[in-house]
Amino acid sequence: MMEKKITTLFTDIGGVLLTNGWDRHARGEAAVLFDLDSVDLEERHHLTFDTYEVGKLTLDEYLERIVFFKPRNFTYDDFKEFMFKKSLPYPEMIQLICDLKKKYSLKVAVISNEGRELNQYRINTFKLNEFVDFFVSSSFVHFRKPDADIFKVAIDISQSDVATSLYIDDRMLFVQVAEGLGLQGIYHTSYEDTKTQLAAYGLEV
Repeated sequence: MMEKKITTLFTDIGGVLLTNGWDRHARGEAAVLFDLDSVDLEERHHLTFDTYEVGKLTLDEYLERIVFFKPRNFTYDDFKEFMFKKSLPYPEMIQLICDLKKKYSLKVAVISNEGRELNQYRINTFKLNEFVDFFVSSSFVHFRKPDADIFKVAIDISQSDVATSLYIDDRMLFVQVAEGLGLQGIYHTSYEDTKTQLAAYGLEV
């Protein structure tokens, strides 16, 4: 497919390495478990979540806006524990990236839209920093995908040639934005499919 060997692998976290964590399904479960108005929860979430993801709110401030704007019979810690437990790994994908990094001496970096506390929990719990060289998270850099600037920051920090870099994401729009900046993209739909696409770029385990 290409002559230049891939040197850098950029990847998303949610939907690729781990579950999305705090997605619509998880919020639906939270509404049932904590007896919340699901329509109100969704509306408040959509109005304020971007602000949390770009690092302008703490997790407690976000939760104050969507849940704790009135007295509840449960605590912030109860709710956060539920949120954190929604994060689960995709072991095959993590192993694949680890194996490729080792075999080809790849630089591995993350470009993700995640609020700081959730991001930190996910990095620490699943030991992502054991194979990821650096994290360009929306809450660290104050841009979020699909803003092209978050990709530009990642490219600059990596000091890698876009022609020898690959970006993996489970959202086609984000892959297309990355491709618009010269990165080569892989739209992730399954472990097997992504493994095949990586092999086409000369990255085989």
